[in-house]
Amino acid sequence: MTEPLHGPLEDRHRELGATFAEFGGWLMPVSYAGTVSEHTATRTTVGLFDVSHLGKALVRGPGAAAYVNAALTNDLNRIGPGKAQYTLCCNDSGGVIDDLIAYYVSDDEIFLVPNAANTAAVVAALAERAPDGVTVTDEHRSYAVLAVQGPKSADVVGALGLPTDMGYMGYADAAFDGVGVRVCRTGYTGERGFELLPTWDEAGVVFDALVEAVRAAGGEPAGLGARDTLRTEMGYPLHGHELSPQISALQARCGWAVGWRKDAFWGRDALLAEKDAGPKRLLRGLRAVGRGVLRPDLTVFDGDTAVGVTTSGTFSPSLKAGIALALIDTAHDIADGSRVEVDVRGRRVECEVVKPPFVTAKTR
Repeated sequence: MTEPLHGPLEDRHRELGATFAEFGGWLMPVSYAGTVSEHTATRTTVGLFDVSHLGKALVRGPGAAAYVNAALTNDLNRIGPGKAQYTLCCNDSGGVIDDLIAYYVSDDEIFLVPNAANTAAVVAALAERAPDGVTVTDEHRSYAVLAVQGPKSADVVGALGLPTDMGYMGYADAAFDGVGVRVCRTGYTGERGFELLPTWDEAGVVFDALVEAVRAAGGEPAGLGARDTLRTEMGYPLHGHELSPQISALQARCGWAVGWRKDAFWGRDALLAEKDAGPKRLLRGLRAVGRGVLRPDLTVFDGDTAVGVTTSGTFSPSLKAGIALALIDTAHDIADGSRVEVDVRGRRVECEVVKPPFVTAKTR
């Protein structure tokens, strides 16, 4: 069994009383004061997440942006320097190798933040097809990633003298106490927030200051547990659950992240064919009508007919109800507002079919 990898701030998390679990090959803080408390703090004040396990990669050289645009799904021509974009790296059959954030630094430099477990695959795929003069390097341990999320996130980031006035998905390079920090107006919770990328070896200086500012604002450090409940309430996909090499962007309702008018991107022909034919399954939201906590990989029934499977499931602290995301076969006429049942260890839990998000987004 492979030993989990360790982030740059593990000792600090232990001092804060964190519990840990392995995720994406990394040992991650799951919770400090408790998932519900951390979830609520993020929704009402501010939460601080260490997500340094996320990958980092650099594509550099003449025409780097044009190359990345011809490889990944979204259209980089929609943005420019100082902006970031959610995009997908697909295989030739239209399945998703990874979903990631692309930072447009210049026409000759794109900085990528893929998921931890998929970084090597993304780097290898991009390096294999890179044109002469374009290099693709794995920068996984070059930068940490600290997410400040919640209504008071701008107060916290501003308390460190870092920029907060960029628009959604905008970023700026700055410094705190001599440490270079890239600050982006994005996140994975549905709340207004920022992701800060300090250098890996000096991330502790920034983290310590953020902990102090977060607590002064009435917030809390938050772990992987709250990150999952927050993103599930928003219906945000998690690779390996709602997206995978076997689950396409269309099935996961991520077609908005595809530049359909582009001449080229990996998986284009397969995705266009699926778009024309209509996907055979679609991601839907389920909210438990009565008591019951929903989990991944549970069968969804319409009467006696199995119609799908849950991909993620949890108890929603905001709604005080079980919620799930599920891939439902489109051959069955199941409308939003209708009722289905989920088999939870032999017990049927009645659920309402809803369109995510389960709660109102406040990101912008």
